[in-house]
Amino acid sequence: MSQPTLFQRIMAGEIPANKLHEDDHCIAIRDIAPQAPTHILVIPRKPLPRIAEANESDLALLGHLLLIARKVAHDEGLQRGFRIVINNGPDGGESVPHLHVHLLGGRPLSWPPG
Repeated sequence: MSQPTLFQRIMAGEIPANKLHEDDHCIAIRDIAPQAPTHILVIPRKPLPRIAEANESDLALLGHLLLIARKVAHDEGLQRGFRIVINNGPDGGESVPHLHVHLLGGRPLSWPPG
């Protein structure tokens, strides 16, 4: 990636964000255009463009992202349920070329999505 992504700029402190979690591997922030009452992004610090570009060396990181999403869901009171989404590529709804996990909840979510 030649230019820093929006998420890299947030992690660098160039752009403010409502951080709910931060550790050596990721951050969790509120989405600025929420699609549900609770819409949180869990973003790895590693600038991995998308899930399709992950490999075996990313196994621990990918698991960590899901466990942090679970923790944040609990902290946000989403005991009745939540959805985890990872978009990949333009047809998958990817808008920022930096892997991130969407955590959605706070209302009944319909199926199929989108």
